[in-house]
Amino acid sequence: MATDHSSTFADILAGLADGSVVPYLGARALDGVIDPASGKSIPADSDSLILAMNDGRPMAPKLMYEFPRAAMNIELKRGRSAVSKFLDRTYRDTVWSNSALHTWLAEQNLPYVVDSNRDILLQKAFAKQPHTLIVGLSRIGGTDYRFKLFQHDGGGDVAGYKPIEQGDVDVTLPVLFKPLGTPLPESHYIASDADFVDYVTELMGGFGIPAFVKRMRQGKRYLLLGLPLNRDTERMVLSDIKFGSATPAGWALMHSANDKEKRFLAKQGFELVPADIADLLAAASANMVLEAA
Repeated sequence: MATDHSSTFADILAGLADGSVVPYLGARALDGVIDPASGKSIPADSDSLILAMNDGRPMAPKLMYEFPRAAMNIELKRGRSAVSKFLDRTYRDTVWSNSALHTWLAEQNLPYVVDSNRDILLQKAFAKQPHTLIVGLSRIGGTDYRFKLFQHDGGGDVAGYKPIEQGDVDVTLPVLFKPLGTPLPESHYIASDADFVDYVTELMGGFGIPAFVKRMRQGKRYLLLGLPLNRDTERMVLSDIKFGSATPAGWALMHSANDKEKRFLAKQGFELVPADIADLLAAASANMVLEAA
């Protein structure tokens, strides 16, 4: 018998509506997104990214363990730009189908969303409303910070950004945080092991998140959507980004979590909800019907 999560979804939807719950997107948030020209799914999780980067061929088992390790191998052999060019081809130069989740999130008047994927679907969904974009950086000289800030004009063009400084941010606008990068408006990625070492170190030191977000995130709960937590990279980035969260910290939608993920979620204060994104969208649709009745 299916478990009834209606009470949990009601709490989640209420928190999203009042801005106290922050969606945090992982690889499975891109399930169902395809290249209409070829029918191929967008590479998002570790294995699919490695295969796409290596022309569809598996790499050595020790490199297949995690995308950052495989990306480090490519970087050492062919240079850092080889990894960035692959991610640009994948996420900027390929036109992917729309996502019901991203479209729905853009309709919710959310003050803050974290997207740990490197695609531009969330930016496209938010392109009709002004917003602030935070992009994670690594191994960048000449700055104390590990992020760049951009403001979008809301004109509908996904490229409609201009760079801004922290002091010029309009804190009333929605914030999209892309900690692992994006190809637009500028190509910046956290991809290889070396990138993650630098970025996570600076996150822990407080230099990876703007001051206005540090204030805004206090006491927030998080909704983990399609986020795998079986590797250290995802866990470390999440732990630092959610710093200052409420207690309990929120919910993780996962139909199947292994023991390692369950222990991590319990330690971090997340309630494991054995459901998926489709269940959440169905609950949101049902809630709209009730409100309209």
